[in-house]
Amino acid sequence: MEKFTEYYLAFSYVLGIGPMKFQNLLAVFGNVKKAYEADSSLIRKTFGLKLGEDFISFRKTFSPGKELKRLSSQHIFVIPQDSDGYPQQLKHISDPPICLFAKGESSVLKKESLSIAVVGTRKATSYGLQATEHIVGDLAQRGVCIISGLALGIDAAAHKTALDQEASTIAVLGCGVNIPYPGANKPLYERILAEDGVIVSEFPPDMTVLPGLFISRNRIVSALSKGVLIIEGQEDSGSLITARYAAEQGRDVFAVPSPITSPMSHAPHILIKQGAKLVTSAQDILEEYGLSEKSRSRKIDLVGLDENSRSVVQILSEAPLLIDDIARITELSVNRTLQTLSSLELQGIVEKNTEGKYQIKL
Repeated sequence: MEKFTEYYLAFSYVLGIGPMKFQNLLAVFGNVKKAYEADSSLIRKTFGLKLGEDFISFRKTFSPGKELKRLSSQHIFVIPQDSDGYPQQLKHISDPPICLFAKGESSVLKKESLSIAVVGTRKATSYGLQATEHIVGDLAQRGVCIISGLALGIDAAAHKTALDQEASTIAVLGCGVNIPYPGANKPLYERILAEDGVIVSEFPPDMTVLPGLFISRNRIVSALSKGVLIIEGQEDSGSLITARYAAEQGRDVFAVPSPITSPMSHAPHILIKQGAKLVTSAQDILEEYGLSEKSRSRKIDLVGLDENSRSVVQILSEAPLLIDDIARITELSVNRTLQTLSSLELQGIVEKNTEGKYQIKL
């Protein structure tokens, strides 16, 4: 345990002391221990009368040591600003979290691999979900760590795709890390923990969702990344807030174009007009960092497939194709080709992409 962990932990629980106020206190007192143990008159003078009185009352009843033990029993890590485990990229923003609370494989936060945040609408369209699976799947295959906020829609698809590719993923919550939110994503929350991902928050465990916390969460999502990818969102989308944080923090901003008839196209198109890099493939992101994209490939076990299915899988392993092209190459009738593709879809082997072509499903 770091020397001052208990003091950082305590300040994380004090209502009215956020990251900016905390930075001011450190500047005045020199370190977190002196700030926490200062005499009452100095506290009132430095904190302000109301906040000072609240802090003095809090300090009388709160036991940092007991709380650390309680969190440890729940397998929750406390990572204060002075810890070696605290991500360097967070230390250099204007309002770094006082502490990070983490569940899962906390070492992911310190990995040297490229990290990309992926955010977007909760009301994702089939196009948005396919775009997420396609781009994030390729990034994950290249070893990129995927960061998102565990929300419904694009966030959930990004985490799931990363896990499917056995890549690292970080979920940043706007509530306590021991609260799976939203409830519909509880299976995904548990899967992240089971498959060596990490769930983090700056908010104390047991803190429930409150208005405004998600906006604070967004700055951590962007700060942990090298760049932020926006996939779908309306003109008032929270994704635009994350993109603004990214720009302020010196991170790259990427956006996937959407059909102009979709209301979910507004956020990415606004960003593209403002200078975000237009992205249609993982390579568009990877080339920004001098990396190349590995080819997308999946080995299919042909044992158990009938002759027609094997023929279709073999040609789709080369490139996505339309039904008519598949029928022409395999010399099957269109009806037989359609039946074969339907069977392969049900088995999770092939899928139809946004161009209407069939491809091997990753």
